[in-house]
Amino acid sequence: MRRKDKEITDIKEIESIISRCDVCRIALCENNSPYIVPVSFGYKDKCLYFHSAADGRKIDIIKKNNRVCFEFDIQEGLIKSQNPCNWDVKYYSVIGSGKAFFIEGIEGKTKALDIITGHYSGDAFEYQKNSVDNVTVIKVEIENLTGKKSGYL
Repeated sequence: MRRKDKEITDIKEIESIISRCDVCRIALCENNSPYIVPVSFGYKDKCLYFHSAADGRKIDIIKKNNRVCFEFDIQEGLIKSQNPCNWDVKYYSVIGSGKAFFIEGIEGKTKALDIITGHYSGDAFEYQKNSVDNVTVIKVEIENLTGKKSGYL
């Protein structure tokens, strides 16, 4: 990272940022063409989980190239000054990369769905078998994470 003064290296702080985010953006690449998509997610034990319909561009790309990049951010406002060239945004962000794998089987999918729903709610859920059978669940084994903050002393 170019600006070491903005870098976050503490994994607990990075995980705290992830826990406060509602959306994760997943970046994929197909035939040297980038594609990014926002997803609902769960995070546990340095793994990222998200779900999808069984078909679609995201799934097609992952089947061909399971390398992914992802991003989380929390924006807390614009910091203005007299000169707009000196404006800044107060934010936290996390960027990482890893390999995506499809989770198979009712038990594995259910555990992953619990992680995803647990991110948004403290409630426990029971899933209908046909719903679990029909959903695609993806696990990203994270290889690296980088945190950054700006606008904070």
